[in-house]
Amino acid sequence: MPVHLPSSSSWIGRLSTPGRYAVALAIVLIAWGAAELLHRLTGSPRIGGSFFVGVLVTSYLVGSGPGYAAAVVSFVIYNFYVASPKFSLAAYTAEDVLVLLTFPVVALLMGNLTGRVRDEAKRAQARELATAVLFEATREFSVTDDPALIRARLADHLAAAARGRAFVLFGEVLSFAGGAAPAAAVLEAARALAVADGAEARTIAAAGWRVRHMAGRGVAGWCAEPPPSAEEENLLQILADAGAAATARAQLVVAKADAEAHGRTEELRNALLSSISHDLRTPLAAVLASATSLQEFGDQFDAKTRHDLTATIQEEAERLNAFVTNLLNMTRLESGALDAESAAFDLAEVVDRTSRRFERLRGKRRIVCALGAEAGVAMGDPVLFEVALANVLENAVRYSPDGGTIALSSFQRDGEVVVQVADEGPGVGPGELSRLFEKFYRGSAARRTPGTGLGLSIVRGVMQGMGGRASAALRADAPSGLVMSLMLPAAKT
Repeated sequence: MPVHLPSSSSWIGRLSTPGRYAVALAIVLIAWGAAELLHRLTGSPRIGGSFFVGVLVTSYLVGSGPGYAAAVVSFVIYNFYVASPKFSLAAYTAEDVLVLLTFPVVALLMGNLTGRVRDEAKRAQARELATAVLFEATREFSVTDDPALIRARLADHLAAAARGRAFVLFGEVLSFAGGAAPAAAVLEAARALAVADGAEARTIAAAGWRVRHMAGRGVAGWCAEPPPSAEEENLLQILADAGAAATARAQLVVAKADAEAHGRTEELRNALLSSISHDLRTPLAAVLASATSLQEFGDQFDAKTRHDLTATIQEEAERLNAFVTNLLNMTRLESGALDAESAAFDLAEVVDRTSRRFERLRGKRRIVCALGAEAGVAMGDPVLFEVALANVLENAVRYSPDGGTIALSSFQRDGEVVVQVADEGPGVGPGELSRLFEKFYRGSAARRTPGTGLGLSIVRGVMQGMGGRASAALRADAPSGLVMSLMLPAAKT
């Protein structure tokens, strides 16, 4: 919150110049009444102290100028008390002359000193509080990177420091504080200053306002009553410049973040295009080579060779289909078009159908299934669950070594059906587990193997779309490998 300056909050601080002199005259009249009362009680004409007090109070409350006026009026009134008889202009004694000469000198000196002390105290207070505003503003500016918030807070702090109104204009966005918005003439002058060729940090006057140019075609203005001193004006300009610097810094931070985000997007796009081109080119080359061989030399091949070639075409076409399906699923997930059903389905049937798809792709690896009888029925979409399980099994086959075992098991726990796939691959570092389901992220051990990093992000999205979950953990029963868990609500019996 901005620091508010209360120095002009009293009615005396808001008085005009004639009002201040009227207050001085009222104080002199009160001092005269006290002097007359003292004279009647004591009978002595030596009552100058009462007028001295009036001069001191006047100088302290309303300043040096009214204090001088009070001293002159007090001298004229006191003159009639010194004369003897009272209120006559008879000849004065030497003592009377000395008293009359001493009174105005002492009164003027007292009024001057008191007024100067008062004015200096007010200047020191205003300087201290304006400095506090500057400190608070710069502290607040340093903790935010929002240019709009900085401009709004700058208007608040300028209004507080000026003890009046303030505004900040950036383009056509106006922020103001301390009262009503500035008049149209002030805003026109501000706009002209903002777009002036070669405009530097300078301040102009406009209809009672002070308007200062800021960086980036922005301007700040303030209107103070009474007008600030030269020192206060300097602090206001420093505050405006601090706001301009903070705004420029925030804009640079935003631009830097945008540039970094753009750079990361470009990196991801290039990586995706590179991976897509590789993952498409490899199966397409195999399909093309097998089909060309069959077309040109089919009659010369034996049955086993022709079978192997057609099997290759089928396998690579299935790879292409799975790849395109993943891209389509990711598009559906990001657009919110994933339409998941929730129905009870036979988990063993889906697991068996999915695992059989990998019979030709698993090579020398073994897929061992151990499905618990109590985990036979789950709630979800069987088609989408098959998509998720296929992506998990594909990763397990891809990263497990030849001759390794992929263990597929299921069980029920806390009202959920859990399907786990444990592989014997290289695994990941403990710090990478939380990032495995991020789009395009690939563990350090997997970067030597072709892939897009989309599979597990699709798994997480599909499982969440069905009201389930997916998690990953390091194997505790083997030197390396991962355990991927897919969890769905269990069907109520």
